[in-house]
Amino acid sequence: MQYVPHDYQIIAADWVREKPYAGLLLDMGLGKTVISLTVIEELLYDSLQYEKVLVIAPKKVAEDTWTREARKWDHTRHLRVSRVLGTAEQRKAALRAKADIYVINRENVVWLVEYLGDNWDFEFVVIDELSSFKNHRSKRFRALRKVRPLMKRVVGLTGTPVPNGYLDLWSQIYLLDRGERLGKTITDYRRRFFDASYRPWGQEYKLKPGAEEKINELIKDICLSMKAKDYLKMEEPLLIDVPVVLTDKEMSMYQTLQREAVLEITGGEAITAANAAAVTTKLLQLSNGAVYSETGEVVHIHNQKLERLDELIEAANGRPVLVFYSFRHDKDRIKDYLKVKVRELNGPKDIEDWNRGKIPVLLAHPASAGHGLNLQDGGNIMIWFGLTWNLEYYQQAVARLHRQGQAEQVTIYRLITEGTVDEDVASSLSGKESTQEEFLERLSARLRGLQKEGGL
Repeated sequence: MQYVPHDYQIIAADWVREKPYAGLLLDMGLGKTVISLTVIEELLYDSLQYEKVLVIAPKKVAEDTWTREARKWDHTRHLRVSRVLGTAEQRKAALRAKADIYVINRENVVWLVEYLGDNWDFEFVVIDELSSFKNHRSKRFRALRKVRPLMKRVVGLTGTPVPNGYLDLWSQIYLLDRGERLGKTITDYRRRFFDASYRPWGQEYKLKPGAEEKINELIKDICLSMKAKDYLKMEEPLLIDVPVVLTDKEMSMYQTLQREAVLEITGGEAITAANAAAVTTKLLQLSNGAVYSETGEVVHIHNQKLERLDELIEAANGRPVLVFYSFRHDKDRIKDYLKVKVRELNGPKDIEDWNRGKIPVLLAHPASAGHGLNLQDGGNIMIWFGLTWNLEYYQQAVARLHRQGQAEQVTIYRLITEGTVDEDVASSLSGKESTQEEFLERLSARLRGLQKEGGL
């Protein structure tokens, strides 16, 4: 296929080409992969500046997207892609193969750094989904930081650089400029731009007045930000929250188990971030219809969500439906309950068949299908069987269908069990509360109320 870039893609490619390290903070669907491939092809074959490129990506993106995109376009079809995946021996063989682009999943970054050691020879590195390195304590960040001085060109790609706030930004920018703009350490960054306060779950940092503008000013020379709404003519997704109503008996069971979950997880002690999140997980399971027991067995509670899901799929009249689930028992119960053929999203073949219209219902988890997968050709209907409070996962999952190339308006159905924690999570995702800390503070207040009601 001939590549005819949009004006904004030309601007983005020029930006990357002209800078030794650059961040493309492009909204989902603007074509970060083809922009990067275009620059890679030019730098490897036109200017001969580099011999090869390392691409670090989410697992499913590493498995499928880069190879598929390279083969898709006439000007990049000749690029040889070696996928550094699988067992250790398979990864080593992939590194020995003669290629232009070596793609590895981010979970194997630590292995790669240790394996190559002083023989690290990737001068040009592309980090696809830079936000996956937002945790400065993670092993993957520390490993990449170790070899960063050996890189001459680094490109960071993401559409969600600050999903939970500006604290997430430091480590991402460090991998670009080695601390030149925001500080050599996270401590320096916090001291300059944040005020610290204490909450029941520990220290919390909030931006100082005017800090956001200062940070943006500091990084604007290496980070290019583009929003899809400014460049693409796409209708906003149609969002429909579908109420799921429990019977009196089921709601009583939910409320009982809710109190027991608080007692079990907190033991009557103060609510912390860790146990608040644990209670949330338990309650989300209950809202979906089943819960894991202490022995790991699935305890069935209700089929209300399954029934509503079945109705929505029937109403789709044969049109493909992408369903996001939260827990393993959700996936298993959906597969057992639905009468239509259901397929899990596990690899490139599933993506290909979905985009060809061969899969009536595709099951996916937002954590594994969140980044880079192009599913817009297969359908425009999405159903959330169970929501995630992770805003980044949610936005990225929605963008699997709502992206450039989608021919129809995307319809998103969210199954919300009334009177349960589902409503809190939906409210959080709608922007009323945009960070995990705010969500946990609200949840802690609710749980403290339950403690008092239960005499804990």
